[in-house]
Amino acid sequence: MIFHLAGRRVPVLIGASVAALLTLGTAMVHRAESRTNHVALADAPKPVTVVDAQGTTYRPSRTYVGTLEPWVSANIGPQLVSAYVDTVLVRPGAIVKRGDVLATLDCRNASAMSQAVTMQARALEARQKALANEASRVHGLLDGGFVSPNEAEQKEAQSSSEQAQLLAQQAKVLGTSLEVNDCVLRAPFHGEVATRTMDPGGFVRPGSAIVSLVDRSTVRVTANAPEVDFGVVAPGTKVVIHVIATNRDIEATIARRAPAADPATRTVHFELDVPDPESVIPVGTTGEIRIEVGAPSPATSIPLSAATVRGTKASIFVEENGIAHARSVPVLGELAGTLFLDPQLAPGAHVILEGRALLNDGDRVAQ
Repeated sequence: MIFHLAGRRVPVLIGASVAALLTLGTAMVHRAESRTNHVALADAPKPVTVVDAQGTTYRPSRTYVGTLEPWVSANIGPQLVSAYVDTVLVRPGAIVKRGDVLATLDCRNASAMSQAVTMQARALEARQKALANEASRVHGLLDGGFVSPNEAEQKEAQSSSEQAQLLAQQAKVLGTSLEVNDCVLRAPFHGEVATRTMDPGGFVRPGSAIVSLVDRSTVRVTANAPEVDFGVVAPGTKVVIHVIATNRDIEATIARRAPAADPATRTVHFELDVPDPESVIPVGTTGEIRIEVGAPSPATSIPLSAATVRGTKASIFVEENGIAHARSVPVLGELAGTLFLDPQLAPGAHVILEGRALLNDGDRVAQ
């Protein structure tokens, strides 16, 4: 009896196991199929970000890159002598007045030569006076017949020759005195020391600079414009200068303009004078000059990254009811990362910003 019951349980257990396996397999297949996306990826909405176009006004402008230069600048160094630097009394940033001593040179040789030439000039002067007196006396004896005319003429010629030698020696004295004066370098105008390129002990030659001096009481802003903008940069035109070094905007007026273009670059040079009594504008730096031209007109603005600009047209995508529509809109201008478009793009339009690179006209999109 026991063996009979055991024999009946084996088929039941086998059947239950098979049923359980079938049920588990069916569940796993159903789960796998439930995770399969039956919608084509091309039909799914593409994720994007959208910005609203803003209504504004646009005024055309020109931008030029200029250089901020000092009103006056000078490289201070010897012009006549070669010598060792004895002292340098200033460093960059020092404020000096006209006539202040900036540096001195070791000019003992020039001083000695100047003294020697001076002594020679004094000796020639004494000799010339003696010859002149002698010629005068001989000329007086000529009337009494005590000397011949030839002798009198010889004495006058000697006196004239000595006079010429004296004048030449005096000119040489002046030259050596200039060399001695060249050993003391003074400030030619009120200003500030910009650079110091030599220290005591260095050797300098004529034309070498020991320090440089700038006057920033008025800053000159120089720039070049294309020849087609000759009328735009006329003297008296109001401009705005953005000083990059200080991130500051300054209003100024064009002071002067070259009457002709550079034959090599076909550009017109113009300058602006910016008063700077407190000397806060660094020179030798860059400034962006912006000039507004024409009259303000209605426009629609969008971020520059939301469009692809080719020539005078901007290609954009506008979202309407979940659909991306490609549009081409005339460009009016660009300023500081903002694109100004023709108002045919209505303010408030949903312009696609991110994700536009993967879009085609008519694609479904989702924010």
